[in-house]
Amino acid sequence: MEKSEYLSQKLLSLIEYFGFHVSEQSWVFQVTALVAILLLAWTSNWLTKSILHSRIRKIISKSKNTFDDELHKHNFFRRIGHIVPAILLYLLSSLLIDNVLLLTFLQKSAVVYVLVASVLAASAILNTVEDTYNASNLAKKAPITGFIQVGKLFIIVVAALLIISNLLDKSPLLLISGLGAVTAILLLLFRDTILGFVAGIQIAANRMVNTGDWIEMPKYGADGDVLQVGLTTVKVQNWDKTISTIPTYALITDSVKNWRGMSESGGRRIKRSVYIDIQSIKFCDQEMLQEFSNIRYIKAYIQHKLEELQAFHKAQNIDTEDLVNSRRLTNIGTLRAYMRAYLQNHPMINKEMTLIVRQMPATELGVPIEIYCFCADKKWQNYEGIQSDIFDHLLAILPTFKLRAYQRVSDRPQQ
Repeated sequence: MEKSEYLSQKLLSLIEYFGFHVSEQSWVFQVTALVAILLLAWTSNWLTKSILHSRIRKIISKSKNTFDDELHKHNFFRRIGHIVPAILLYLLSSLLIDNVLLLTFLQKSAVVYVLVASVLAASAILNTVEDTYNASNLAKKAPITGFIQVGKLFIIVVAALLIISNLLDKSPLLLISGLGAVTAILLLLFRDTILGFVAGIQIAANRMVNTGDWIEMPKYGADGDVLQVGLTTVKVQNWDKTISTIPTYALITDSVKNWRGMSESGGRRIKRSVYIDIQSIKFCDQEMLQEFSNIRYIKAYIQHKLEELQAFHKAQNIDTEDLVNSRRLTNIGTLRAYMRAYLQNHPMINKEMTLIVRQMPATELGVPIEIYCFCADKKWQNYEGIQSDIFDHLLAILPTFKLRAYQRVSDRPQQ
């Protein structure tokens, strides 16, 4: 009371100085007090921002950690500075304002101002935590964007309850107890948020999808890198640079193809076939074997197979001219041996992973020869170039083995 009387007397003296004789209950005094309070609040706000801005910048420039830089980037210090004028408005109004309605309005406004400033400051802290986390290696293991958004939502809901309770002069607990009547409506309104939150926990716990993963979800037209795993949506930048937005809960309810395993492995799979015209498949004659013996990659293979066949024929007493009982090399089998040796000597093929050149079941299009191996370079552009080079070589080498690739329409002269 002594401080209140002291400030009131000072303000009355100031008013009388300008030739006005009023009482503390007059509207002139109340208006003057209101203007004085607002001016002091604005001045405190300006001083707080100026002092904080200059001092904080000096401290941040000398600091070695980046957390305070992120706080400054997200305007945390500016937002927290708004609390000072709000507190000043609340305290001075109780000391100078006698009008009950005006005093109530000012104090409630000050409380709302403090709560809003606190929410903005808390949001800046959460944004700082998110950016700092995303810059670390942990972000590749588990995204936290969804949890950050849940934290922001929780803070906003709590602040909203406190603001409403302040305006209505009711206890926040009373308001919370009254929410039971509208639970069904709230569940309907926050359906995606609740599903997204539950999905976010499962995604983070099981490391299903992380920021930066390459995923495919044809149902949503998504094929590209994950930009953000949010509370309700997941943003995917497709290879054509478009952005696909997917509900977060869809990552655990729908089929998702995640290429992270390929990215973390030692290679990217090559699995492609060339269809060989069945009519070009034949046994190797002596002339063909002589030609194949000059091919560096299969020279030792040819020599080994010829010795093996010679030993078999001698042991079984079979004449090599006996086409029914004798064993002979085929041009398609020799091609498979050559391509396997070629891949084993290719510098961009991972030899520690599966490497197969196999013959698949014959179809109406011919006999598929499939190459199954792993490219050591996993970058898309380089991978496609290496894969194309391998099949360029395979197609070009077919005539050497007296083989033809099948194609529906051909300009080959009919025999």
